[in-house]
Amino acid sequence: MAELFDKHGGFRRLHSFTLATIVQLETLRFCRRFLTHDHREAGAKFYDPKGRQYDQMTQAARSGRQNIIEGSERSSTSKDTEMKLTDVGRASLSELRGDYEIFILDRGELPWSCHAPEARAVNAISLDDPPFTDDMVHESAKHALAQRRKYARWLDAEDPVVVANAMLIIIGRALNMLKSQIAAQGEAFEKTGGFSERLTTRRLEAREEQRAAEPAPECPKCGKPMRRRKSAKGEFWGCAGFPECKGTRPV
Repeated sequence: MAELFDKHGGFRRLHSFTLATIVQLETLRFCRRFLTHDHREAGAKFYDPKGRQYDQMTQAARSGRQNIIEGSERSSTSKDTEMKLTDVGRASLSELRGDYEIFILDRGELPWSCHAPEARAVNAISLDDPPFTDDMVHESAKHALAQRRKYARWLDAEDPVVVANAMLIIIGRALNMLKSQIAAQGEAFEKTGGFSERLTTRRLEAREEQRAAEPAPECPKCGKPMRRRKSAKGEFWGCAGFPECKGTRPV
């Protein structure tokens, strides 16, 4: 009999979650370093008089990470909700990528070509598998910071365009991972169904077991055992030899 509840959680082992954590942390840092609420401030790098850009970027980064968490936690009872929340996280990160792109364009520069040496170097970085044991929150944070150090050359740069370009690539990698996750979630749903489908199956199986244990009367016409059947008028006993024998009894 299939398990009624799927396994849930496990998001801390996902590379997409590690990247989403880096993206949220670095977006907070980027906004503090390079966005300002007051254009009169000395050394202002980006005109954001009401703080809307700051707020939208940090909220999009937060949404990306938090929806991965929520989707993973909801997976035990709803694959559909898991897919939808994962997709919301992906959409939020895609929105954030657009903000970094505009930041670069607003400064009169272009995003790095995927063939540029710097872009190739960022893309070539591989993430380590998380070495978790029993202290998930602590070890997950430690792991994310360790992976972040691999990008420090670009994320710690003084030039905000360099930082923004690195963030474009990191976010792009996270988006590709989430796309693959959603596809895998869809395949799992097609194969085993979700909680609602398995609950219906479990109920039908229990009903059949109950019926099988119930003593069946003999057919009044041929003497064969009878089976419970259902019609528009309700349940009745029907001959196991149907359609050759059409004997019936009321339940």
